[in-house]
Amino acid sequence: MPSVFSSENIPSTYGGRHTITLIPAHGIGPAMIGGVRDVFVSAGVPVDFHEAHLEGNTPEERFKSFEEILLAVKRNGVAIKGNWVTEMGLMGKSFNVDLRHRLDLFANVVRCKSVPGVETRHKDVDLVIVRENTEGEYSNLEHDTVEGELVTMLKVITEEKSLRIARFAFEFARSQGRRRVTCVHKANIMKMADGLFLRCCKEVSQEFPDIEFTDMIVDNMAMQLVSRPQQFDVMVMPNLYGNIATAIAAGCVGGPGIPAGENHGYNMKLYESGTRNSGSGIAHLDVANPLSILSASTHMLRFLGLQGHADIIEEAYTGMILSGKARTADIGGTTKTTEFFQILMDEIESLRHQRRRVDVN
Repeated sequence: MPSVFSSENIPSTYGGRHTITLIPAHGIGPAMIGGVRDVFVSAGVPVDFHEAHLEGNTPEERFKSFEEILLAVKRNGVAIKGNWVTEMGLMGKSFNVDLRHRLDLFANVVRCKSVPGVETRHKDVDLVIVRENTEGEYSNLEHDTVEGELVTMLKVITEEKSLRIARFAFEFARSQGRRRVTCVHKANIMKMADGLFLRCCKEVSQEFPDIEFTDMIVDNMAMQLVSRPQQFDVMVMPNLYGNIATAIAAGCVGGPGIPAGENHGYNMKLYESGTRNSGSGIAHLDVANPLSILSASTHMLRFLGLQGHADIIEEAYTGMILSGKARTADIGGTTKTTEFFQILMDEIESLRHQRRRVDVN
């Protein structure tokens, strides 16, 4: 089975430039994705943008534009997106879930790391949640067995996909210089389903003797995560547990505006906020925190081999937070979203100017 970390998976360039699919989606998405686009231009990132929008007033029209979005991501191989509101999906399935299923973006990675200058209860948190993206309770297999009285739901766990996500987690840990992988499960109760997932993780762990392997029951994980998150390094788990763990871990590092998210398949990558919120309730208030999507965008640039551009963007926004020059309300400041992006672009231009002067001298 090929590795998603192979250099062969980096999309080809055209004239030295990459084409990135931008999916603004709903809520705060257009402001976040638009801000990233402007920052890339300011930083001189060698990319071209292909914006893809979900359009139409009828299910048929939306389905047609959704198919066009799928084609755009397949063609370009890398995308960054906001989130669609859940009720927009077809046949009871969220467009967000359907996108990951249709493109087989099987691994969701959420990086939860303490940000210097952001005051939180916990310090020095640096953990990664690896979440299986395509099955579990998110298989959307619900049935109204007795109308209005009895609903049944199938939780799908397969050996093939459990082995795949386990191997991804260990390969990720090794590639990032991390030392431990923890499998999160509920195999004491769901002995067959979660038992299979745990068995697959144990089996794969034998191939990685340099990586410590542990396992933890999901309810204990929740308690441990809020009491001592520093004990975790890389965590791998089925779909639903990953959703819950991500929300808890986000709270440990400052809220949903902090963690970066990315979705991996063998031939494409999709980057987004770690907590996958559409933010519809605050969409027009200009208060959303851009750190999550900015951090995701720098990980995207590093995947594309644009390390220098990623570094200057990250240095700029990290310095802004640490100095207090720009902080949104959720992390103790008063900076509006649009102001944050403008200050960031000014900082990037200043850093680029400083570096040009050094190069000349």
